Amino acid sequence: MEKGRGDLTTSVCMQLAKKVKKAPMELANLLADALSNDESVEKVEAVNPGYVNVTLKAPILFASLDIVTDACEPKKANGEKPVVMDYSAPNIAKPLGIHHILSTVIGQSIANVYRHQGYEVISVNHIGDWGTQFGKLAVAYKKWGEKPVKDHSLDDLLALYVRFHEEVESHPELEKEAREAFSEIEKGNAELKSFWSEVVAITMRSIEELYQRLHISFDKTQGESFYEDKMKPILDEGVKKGVLKEGKEGALIVEFPEEAKMPPAIALKGDGSTIYLTRDLATARYRIDTWHPQSMLYVVDIAQQLYFRQLFETLSQLGWDLPHLEHVYFGRMRFADATMSTRKGNIMRLEHVLDEAVKRAEAVIAARGDKIMTDDTAALAEMMGTGAVVYGVLSQNRTLDMVFDWDKMLSFEGNSAPYLQYTHARARSVLRKAEVKDLPHVTVSELTTHERTLVKLLLTFGAVLETARSEHLPHKLTNYLYEVCQSFNSFYNSDDILGASSELRSARLSLTSFTARVLKTGAELLTLRVPERM
Repeated sequence: MEKGRGDLTTSVCMQLAKKVKKAPMELANLLADALSNDESVEKVEAVNPGYVNVTLKAPILFASLDIVTDACEPKKANGEKPVVMDYSAPNIAKPLGIHHILSTVIGQSIANVYRHQGYEVISVNHIGDWGTQFGKLAVAYKKWGEKPVKDHSLDDLLALYVRFHEEVESHPELEKEAREAFSEIEKGNAELKSFWSEVVAITMRSIEELYQRLHISFDKTQGESFYEDKMKPILDEGVKKGVLKEGKEGALIVEFPEEAKMPPAIALKGDGSTIYLTRDLATARYRIDTWHPQSMLYVVDIAQQLYFRQLFETLSQLGWDLPHLEHVYFGRMRFADATMSTRKGNIMRLEHVLDEAVKRAEAVIAARGDKIMTDDTAALAEMMGTGAVVYGVLSQNRTLDMVFDWDKMLSFEGNSAPYLQYTHARARSVLRKAEVKDLPHVTVSELTTHERTLVKLLLTFGAVLETARSEHLPHKLTNYLYEVCQSFNSFYNSDDILGASSELRSARLSLTSFTARVLKTGAELLTLRVPERM
């Protein structure tokens, strides 16, 4: 028997060997002998170089499925301090690009798993709603706007912003006008502040539609503007403590120890303008004082690794009592289909990618004809299409660059959302045909190979969720759900469920029900939805 071939495997004998001065296999044989007397054990064997594999008796293993129910239910609040999660963070006056889906769904899925595991989570959308770009937009609107601001769509605002950059090439004085306009916004100019508020509202209405489509939600939406009156005290404290020092042209900078191997960071420009670091220092102070978190997680792309190292080191130098700080980074996205990378030189818009995914899902549904069973083709296509895009992101290790591949994402056979959705629908179909609502508590005397494999896999659901949470790796959950789908389909194709004898039929229906529950729970934690029929 090889390592891992039992229901349980331990390497404790190899870990203890040096301490007790005995050979690992000698300890493994001793442990195997002791365990063989346990009435719940069917078979136990010591395996080189010191593993012990245990095979449980079928009734014991099957009865353990009760823990799957617990794993599927959200745990009660653990009473610990909250976890603050910062993700999505789009810029105002610009539509979401396909790259925005990375922070958005990675952050939401991690937040979902944290909550499911009993943690209090405060999810924050730190929107980019401050800066000179609003001065540029104000100038563009004043010169070329042809209707009230409130009647503009996000596309209209984007067109004005683009026109500003086109015009500035031949009229560089527009840049000065833009800086002056934003300065007036900062000073509280009523007319310009009203314009700014309208622009933020228009953008957020558009973005919220996409968030709803993707099952994304936040506890707080606090833009950079929220911290405008909170930065000066932090700067003053930094100067007083000697953390912020005067650099070139009157700028305030932070210097780091030589061993940190980081260049100095600017905390305030020479002209007194604040930048990201200024605002993030104030943001951290506010979150610590307001929520007293145990952790603050920032879900931001890998290109910002140096910046977050500088931010965290600056916070440390300030001498504050800090929670755990972590940059939950993710790689860049590239497309298997090169034509998807850009559209007329601009980043692909997220809504266009989702629409294209739904369109392709509709084609898949039409091509499969009577093999697809649904009362609402449009709703199923939306579920499949958006699910395919989201799953395509989450099924890849976030720490690596990601490949966006339509064919793989919409496959009914590969590691994809449609395959997960189809398998759930298949399990639910079996239960509907059985016409059972409350499955009786059943026992089994033995398990087939496929049944045992599926039972063992379902029993690890809780452990997989905890790993996905602690390591902040959603792909650990997607990979597990894919395994469950494969295992269930092998079981479905080899072991008769509805035509089995009464006791066996009940046991197999129970196993089918547990499978459907795990797939649904796991999918929803990943922001996906699964159909009852497909």
